[in-house]
Amino acid sequence: MKLVLNGHDERYIVEQSLMNLFPGEKPVYEPILPGDDSWAVVSLREEADRCHVTVELSFQGRTAPYSCGAPLTGTDFEKEGQRRHTIARCFFLAARAATGVTPPWGMLTGVRPDKPVTWALAEGKTAEQARAMLENDYFVSPSRATLALETGSAALTAARKLGEKDIAVYVGIPFCPTRCSYCSFVSHSVERSFALVPPYVDALVEEIRAGGEMACREGLRVRAFYMGGGTPTTLTAQQMDRVLTAFEESFDILPCEEITVEAGRPDTITAEKLAVLKSHGVTRVSVNPQTMEDHVLRAIGRCHTAGDIERAMELVAAYGFPHVNMDLIAGLPEDSPEGFRRSLDRCLAFGTDNVTVHTLALKRGSRILTEGLSIPDGAAVAEMLDYAEPVLRRTGYAPYYLYRQKQMSGSFENIGWCKTGAECWYNIYIMSELCSILSFGAGGSTKMVEPGTNRIERVFNLKYPKEYTERPEKCLENQAAFAAFYQNL
Repeated sequence: MKLVLNGHDERYIVEQSLMNLFPGEKPVYEPILPGDDSWAVVSLREEADRCHVTVELSFQGRTAPYSCGAPLTGTDFEKEGQRRHTIARCFFLAARAATGVTPPWGMLTGVRPDKPVTWALAEGKTAEQARAMLENDYFVSPSRATLALETGSAALTAARKLGEKDIAVYVGIPFCPTRCSYCSFVSHSVERSFALVPPYVDALVEEIRAGGEMACREGLRVRAFYMGGGTPTTLTAQQMDRVLTAFEESFDILPCEEITVEAGRPDTITAEKLAVLKSHGVTRVSVNPQTMEDHVLRAIGRCHTAGDIERAMELVAAYGFPHVNMDLIAGLPEDSPEGFRRSLDRCLAFGTDNVTVHTLALKRGSRILTEGLSIPDGAAVAEMLDYAEPVLRRTGYAPYYLYRQKQMSGSFENIGWCKTGAECWYNIYIMSELCSILSFGAGGSTKMVEPGTNRIERVFNLKYPKEYTERPEKCLENQAAFAAFYQNL
């Protein structure tokens, strides 16, 4: 879609709205020519205390002009937010007029659409006022407003448990048995990169120990630990023991309410590895089948079957972990609404207290895009999600966190469901940006959050395992930045 911006240069908010409302359209900043049928002119005019936005938009033969106005009050930062909101609102209304389509999340384009609810509740608004705000101000559908109210309320509960120096720890293991067709993470097949694993573990243990010393000096308290990937259980039992031991010996783990490890792929789960996790007090294990349909597993590049998943779940159950999570993805290649329903029903039969229902996100670099794999359309994905919610509610699950990603099928969301008392607090902390996340490992994203504000800073570890192991000084620089952040609060 050709875009012309007059009186402003708010490209980011316009482009985010474009991706949300016109999937597949890309922004092009070129003059609009006669005969063009995909374009928008977004104009901003300001008076002393008010901004006026006009959007003229054309799409597939339908042209829709729309105008919005809003007062500008408060600080310069607050005024900037008000301008952006007005531009996004006006673009959304023009697009809706031209297409007749209202996405389920309305004009919200961010990763965390329940944040406005958490803020509203924290300010003293009632649940009904928060819901009305989403529906009336952001055009969110009633069903999504209900979800956001539930997860936003869970975030507020989590926030009230945290102190100023409470943090969470993330450890990344960027290795998998094979690469799934939907994946764009920096992860390496262990079969092809086996030689990288031992030096990676050595470097990771050293980084964790240095980070623990820094956290102790700054008086930081770890409230949640999460080991993800990749697939952490691609490590051997001995390697996992080394990593978990480094964490236990380097941090005060008494305040740590939960220790989560993604076991992920059933073809990496063994009794020996589960025994190691149990010995270290792991409280939550994630087994992530993504589907229980064998032909879909083959389509996404998995080298295991649904029967392997069932055997892995029996083994996990035998070790008696307090909480077990299973992940499914709606919209995978070769899947169907009927297949997704079968997958969900089979997962629920295991009796796990956590189920995460993801919506497929089309990520650059994934085989789905590079090879043009066939995937279900938005209507089929909606049918999958429309089945999941009532079934999960009837069987005792409630939503406790959600987030969105770019290029999601049908513009839907990812939702974590759990039974009462089985929340994964780390997921809430990171998705609602409630506390700092100290990340270890290649590609780690350390997030520094000032409690009670929107101030967030980030530093990043080196992306690839080889350069991560060869340049430990970058990790130390990031830890120094983390310490400085807390010294300056």
